[in-house]
Amino acid sequence: MEVMSHSSAFLLPTIPADHRPPQTYYALVVLNQNLPRFTPLLWNHAQLHLCADGGANRVYDEMPLLFPHEDPSHVRTRYKPDVIKGDMDSIRTEVLDFYANQGTKILDESQDQDTTDLHKCVAYIRDFTPNLDKSNLCILVAGALGGRFDHTLGNLNVLSVFSSLRIILITDESLVRLLPRTHRHEIHIQSSVEGPHCGLIPFPLSKSTTTTGLQWDLTNTEMRFGGLISTSNVVKGEKITVESDADLIWTISVK
Repeated sequence: MEVMSHSSAFLLPTIPADHRPPQTYYALVVLNQNLPRFTPLLWNHAQLHLCADGGANRVYDEMPLLFPHEDPSHVRTRYKPDVIKGDMDSIRTEVLDFYANQGTKILDESQDQDTTDLHKCVAYIRDFTPNLDKSNLCILVAGALGGRFDHTLGNLNVLSVFSSLRIILITDESLVRLLPRTHRHEIHIQSSVEGPHCGLIPFPLSKSTTTTGLQWDLTNTEMRFGGLISTSNVVKGEKITVESDADLIWTISVK
């Protein structure tokens, strides 16, 4: 089975060369939840920046708060999204006008009420990079957890819908990513910025999951809702391996 490697080196100020091949392409999507404290770091690593509808309000309102000694207008100009996309039911008029005047592309998809704003943004990124090997694409999603629970479930569903893409949901407390059953996974731990607490959750049922590198490793273990799921586990080293017959959600704490 082919190995898929994972790293959270995007949380480091400088991404080491061995964790970011030259062809890696980061895209950042900002959703309508509180910005993680390290959003400027994610922004600087990304080559493409999208706001999902009301996520633009968050960038406009909260990014200046992360730079309290700077003029808010300068911060807003510096952190200008490339694209604002969604059904436009949350973005404030003055925010939309500000970014439109700054040259941001505005994509109103209010006619589509069957997909979430995150779904719309991920589809845009996928189609925006048609010549890019998708194994080199990494989509970082800020503000994907918290708030209304149905929104959180919708964001987790996007991981499953686009299971062939690397998508990482990010908050101040946690990182969440999908581990597709089509690969064996090697997770390289950045211990200065993440861990030690972690979890593996079946999506929705695994009859056999095996891990190495955890305090409580799994060996051909069945996991399911209504039975065992691996929460409050602990990483023990710098590399975790995971192999399963089902898609799994991997989550790890952020320091």
